[in-house]
Amino acid sequence: MAIYALGDREPTIGADTYIHPDAVVIGDVTLADGVTVWPGAVLRGDYGTISVGEKTNIQDGTVVHCTVIDATIIGARCTVGHNAHIEGATIGDEVLIASGSIVLNGSSIGDGAIVGAGAVVPFNFVVPPRRMALGIPAKIREGYEVPQGHIDLNTTMYFENGKYYRENLRRLD
Repeated sequence: MAIYALGDREPTIGADTYIHPDAVVIGDVTLADGVTVWPGAVLRGDYGTISVGEKTNIQDGTVVHCTVIDATIIGARCTVGHNAHIEGATIGDEVLIASGSIVLNGSSIGDGAIVGAGAVVPFNFVVPPRRMALGIPAKIREGYEVPQGHIDLNTTMYFENGKYYRENLRRLD
């Protein structure tokens, strides 16, 4: 796996965390216990800080970055889908950031919320807890509340997948 210090900025990696060999973690990045980071994901804490809560999964091709002004904070038991991009935003616990979505600087995604696939959450936008944001630019889906526990199966599956990969992945070339 590619884990890099950048000057005096070094990653902090929790217990039971799985980082795929083709993922990249650079600088001031904190991964709590049980986080999984999948192929092609890049977490780059060069100008600020990135923190990822326990049992969150960062899926294939995702880019997580931060700025001098805006740290990136991703809560516990979240799913960040394939090819998502999070830049200087705060993500609550048990949130789904679906595949191909973008969450921009200063935005805040409440606990239990969903950012739909391909959505673009603009600068300083707030998604309230257990609500759904869809579209470009993202808008809150009116009259819908995300069910409690919507993310449980996914986060459990990815945590278990991390254990399986840690023990069974082997390169053949």
